[in-house]
Amino acid sequence: MPAYEFLCRKCHQVVTLVLTVSDYEEKKPKCPECGSVRLERMITSFQVQTSKKS
Repeated sequence: MPAYEFLCRKCHQVVTLVLTVSDYEEKKPKCPECGSVRLERMITSFQVQTSKKS
């Protein structure tokens, strides 16, 4: 699953959230610090977390 970085407009924290693509497109992620949905996506390098099943 991809990891996305957001800046919370309420508490000004930079948070990294691991979301499925469908969760990112369909739901409004919440700040884990304050619970706000006022998150702004930051432009960062692309990261992917995978399982170790290989």
